[in-house]
Amino acid sequence: MAAAVTDIVNTAVDWVTSAFEVPLARAVVFGVHIGGHWFVEVVLLVVIIFLLSQKSYKPPKRPLTKKLLKEIDELCDEWVPESLIPHPTEEMQCEPPVLESAAGPHTVINGKEVVNFTSANYLGLIGHEKLLESMQLSQESCTAALKKYGVGSCGPRGFYGTIDVHLDCEARIAKFLGTPDSILYSYGLSTMFSAIPAFCKKRDIVVVDEGVHWGIQNGLYLSRSTIVHFKHNDMESLQNTLEKVTVENKRAKKLRRYIVVEAVYQNSGQIAPLDEIIRLKEKYRFRVLMDESNSFGVLGSTGRGLTEFFGVPTEKIDIITAAMGHALATEGGFCTGSTRVIDHQRLSSSGYVFSASLPPYLASAAITAIDVLEENPDLIVKLKENIAVLWQELSDIKYLSIASNPLSPIVFLRLENSTGSLKNDLHLLEDIADRMLNEDSVFIVASKRSTLDKCRLPVGIRLFVSAAHTESDLLKASESLKRAAASVLAGSS
Repeated sequence: MAAAVTDIVNTAVDWVTSAFEVPLARAVVFGVHIGGHWFVEVVLLVVIIFLLSQKSYKPPKRPLTKKLLKEIDELCDEWVPESLIPHPTEEMQCEPPVLESAAGPHTVINGKEVVNFTSANYLGLIGHEKLLESMQLSQESCTAALKKYGVGSCGPRGFYGTIDVHLDCEARIAKFLGTPDSILYSYGLSTMFSAIPAFCKKRDIVVVDEGVHWGIQNGLYLSRSTIVHFKHNDMESLQNTLEKVTVENKRAKKLRRYIVVEAVYQNSGQIAPLDEIIRLKEKYRFRVLMDESNSFGVLGSTGRGLTEFFGVPTEKIDIITAAMGHALATEGGFCTGSTRVIDHQRLSSSGYVFSASLPPYLASAAITAIDVLEENPDLIVKLKENIAVLWQELSDIKYLSIASNPLSPIVFLRLENSTGSLKNDLHLLEDIADRMLNEDSVFIVASKRSTLDKCRLPVGIRLFVSAAHTESDLLKASESLKRAAASVLAGSS
């Protein structure tokens, strides 16, 4: 029986073999024997011809009858396009107070003089009577610049928008800070918008503090870099983040890596520990980009910023940016650093290449403001004294706590007991600000943020201290804030 089965199997195998190895299935090409499967090839050819001969499927066309046309018209009539902008909410419709005079230590709102703690006029170079004599040179300088150059430049720096006063201002800033070169921008925020994307590119790694202001946030977004946040002003968190980024990313050493911080954080009033940042930068081989908008003209014995405050050489910081609308009381911004860093921006920074250059009279005002700062170091001393007075007066305030650094010109207060809702917290803080303005003529502001601002820090009340504030201004503000906070928050806590 087994032998019979074996014979049948052998016969079937021989038949299949002979079917595949027909004479035409064997050939010799260039002396090489080719074994083929003519039978299989014929079958495949038949299948292909069959498929090609079939008609392609087309869905049946529906005739455009009057009923169908009516349905189409009804659908078109019912269609409502999506709004280009979101529906205005109550917060969007709120109008802020309008200033009717210079944004000095005292200003006018609705015909009433108020004490102003909302302007970053740190050195009091705007609207203070005692400084008019010192600022007379600045006024004359601006007037002369207006007569000589006109109001605007009507062109970017690379297209006939460069005026000699721009070069003078850049040289003056570089000399004041002790850097090889600097570059001017026509708007403070555009400095961060442009400088960051000029250096940080796609796939680069940027480790940034979670509390940076919106200008830096937007610059990082435009850069398309890989963004990693560390806890606000927490050096242990920064070190852990740098360690994690360096160890886990095998390509990290081949990529450009940056640490981005503010010298004085606008959203908290905290001061960055620059000495520790430099230590971590050198250990993990990162570059540092630092914004000195709220420290330039404020920190250090001569107002040269955070580097002077910590005794760190400026060359340790790869890129320094700052807005000139704060301590210098003018407009625009600048970036300072090595010659290579500055020259790179002149070719690749969008805000510099495509925006109209800074109006010449503002550049002239910035030069004079730096001159006034160098000639009057007592302005910085007075500012520090005012900060200390306000801190002392607010040290025992109820329902609020001071979150800022004692040397920061931004005194930042947060709710001791949050409601758990950002919207509700902000509503309480705005009620306090409104009471102070309406009842005591003290103008302060809550740290309200736009929907674009992704800052992760709690909201609070922000007071900008100026060297031009008098002791009575500071006492009035502290008493008013204590009274308003007790009135608004006593029932909610």
